[in-house]
Amino acid sequence: MRDKTQTNSAVPGDRLIRAGAVVFFIGAVATLVTVAPFLLGTTPFPTYMFGLSMFMALGFVLAGAGVLQSIAAGRRQARTGR
Repeated sequence: MRDKTQTNSAVPGDRLIRAGAVVFFIGAVATLVTVAPFLLGTTPFPTYMFGLSMFMALGFVLAGAGVLQSIAAGRRQARTGR
């Protein structure tokens, strides 16, 4: 018997995982841009750029929350027998 879950069905937490990946990527780019002047020997960027680097941590937390939400939904679904 085939599994009843469709491959394109949205699972709770998917949006958080996708949003976390996007925010993490923005933070990674900001980190590379912020660190580049130190490696190239040019003048460093303003302090707020270091704050943008924290988007990596925020994205990681968002994605982790999405994974936990997905796990909780899977457990709920397994408990109800659907």
